Amino acid sequence: MTRRSHTTEGKRGARHDGRLILVIGGASSGKSEAALNLAAKGLARGATRAFVATGQARDEEMTVKIQRHRASRGAGWETSEVPTDLLAWFQKHGRFYRAIVVDCLTLWLSNLRERGIRDARILSLLTELLQAMRSSLARVVVVSNELGLGLVPMDVAARRFRDLAGQVNQQVAAEADEVHFVVAGRPFRIK
Repeated sequence: MTRRSHTTEGKRGARHDGRLILVIGGASSGKSEAALNLAAKGLARGATRAFVATGQARDEEMTVKIQRHRASRGAGWETSEVPTDLLAWFQKHGRFYRAIVVDCLTLWLSNLRERGIRDARILSLLTELLQAMRSSLARVVVVSNELGLGLVPMDVAARRFRDLAGQVNQQVAAEADEVHFVVAGRPFRIK
């Protein structure tokens, strides 16, 4: 897949630049806020924006986190809850938005794994997903967790998941126009 920025004419003759941006960092590092800021940067007032959430409210803690994230987005963001089928969402809806935030790839991987999808198929789905993101012509900002900075997990399944997340992050970073690493709420552009 080749890295490129798409440009086309949108509504009212406005220039529309498609970009793929990866925002990566540790848990609770400020990735979501950084992603929202990057997605909205330079957009005209009233431009269509989508927040595609892969998290699921399975317990009280996650329910509270989802509510907090929703409130922090404010008005102007259309939210879609898409735990597993990001590819279908982008194929069906991606072209209707100027900015799209996907939060987050790590939960998407977890959800796919939970449904019994094998790692090789996940990597294949990711390739298709990246193509669909590019085809949307939107500014797409993808959030993911960097799991490789901590201790090596003792559990074999946890190590396999960490390794898969690392592969996915590398694949997205290679395709991305920009990569931002977030530490303590501070995004640093590394690509």
